[in-house]
Amino acid sequence: MSMRHIWAMTRKEFDHIFRDRGTLFLVLFTPTLVLLLMAYALIVDIQHVPIAVLDYDRSQTSLAFIQKITAGQDLDIYAYANSMDDINNLLMRGQIKAAVIIAPGFAADLQALRGLKMQVIIDGTEPNSGNFAVQHISQRAQEFIDAALAGQLRAAGIPLTSLQLPDVRVQTWFNPDLKSRNALIPGLISMVLGFPALSVALTLAHEREHGTLEQLLATPIRRAELLLGKIVPYIAVGLLNVVLIPILAIAWFRISFNGSFPLFFALSALFLFAVLSMGMIVGVFMRTQAAALALSFLVIFFPGFFLTGIFFPLASMPEEMRMESLMLPGTHYAIITRGLFLPGVGLDVLWPHVLALLGLGIVIGAFSLHFVRRALD
Repeated sequence: MSMRHIWAMTRKEFDHIFRDRGTLFLVLFTPTLVLLLMAYALIVDIQHVPIAVLDYDRSQTSLAFIQKITAGQDLDIYAYANSMDDINNLLMRGQIKAAVIIAPGFAADLQALRGLKMQVIIDGTEPNSGNFAVQHISQRAQEFIDAALAGQLRAAGIPLTSLQLPDVRVQTWFNPDLKSRNALIPGLISMVLGFPALSVALTLAHEREHGTLEQLLATPIRRAELLLGKIVPYIAVGLLNVVLIPILAIAWFRISFNGSFPLFFALSALFLFAVLSMGMIVGVFMRTQAAALALSFLVIFFPGFFLTGIFFPLASMPEEMRMESLMLPGTHYAIITRGLFLPGVGLDVLWPHVLALLGLGIVIGAFSLHFVRRALD
């Protein structure tokens, strides 16, 4: 075994790593980025769940109870509703994950040892947040009863066992059985539709790796024609999946689709444009298919898995991670698909996410066109 030969090969590989910026980035920075991403995404304690409160009693006791259940960082009051219509609108728009309705006579029932009667409505599109809100409210309600009446009962010689448990009546909207698949599968569509972007990245990287891109450029074909010819087949396949995936979800998984399919198709095409543009950027940056594959998973699939709110509530993420998630097309598309499948909402509710998806698609598309032109030149 010759050390000189080993050193020669070692130098060659070091030269390759430091000359190819993509490989250098993957080797040097990928482990750190993946660790940060997975640490922030997986170590999630559900906090700051947005709720609304509809207080029909409007007493000092009900106000004290509201302060009790929202103390700390678990539940945040997003709005004080004046009617059930307000609750309906907030839930339909996805602005709250639970609503607490305090019945008239709340304070009188407490003083008469009749317990606490309230209704909690939860958004079934995010079962984890809804269940957390119910458990937290029930626990805090029991603590509130004990603190409010324990001294009074002791003074009167009445045993604490006479206290009734809180009567929390839970109603679940959009997903009555709280089946996780009803919320999970519509969100997963944003991930599976990202595979055409992977194919685009691998195709461009393959052309660069084998030198066939330069041969294509030597033909009379224009650059715009080359790019369109490369991307149109993947758009067509992606749009075919946009038709097949809802059929699979409805027929096989028994997921109800309550929205407009033409709207779903149009917004899915917009999402495909954004993710395919991301794939083009990856493809022109990487000179090998292996590097393009690794970078695609790093910038497309890992964030799509951890940061788009499919598995972990956005409200529970740290502020910086939540801001980063809002810069991903998959985050807005996952909200759109859940809104179309479960509540069946339309553009009047989804328009902020549609505008965000459109803006991201335009920005990413402009960047991809710029980088592809530079690579072709």
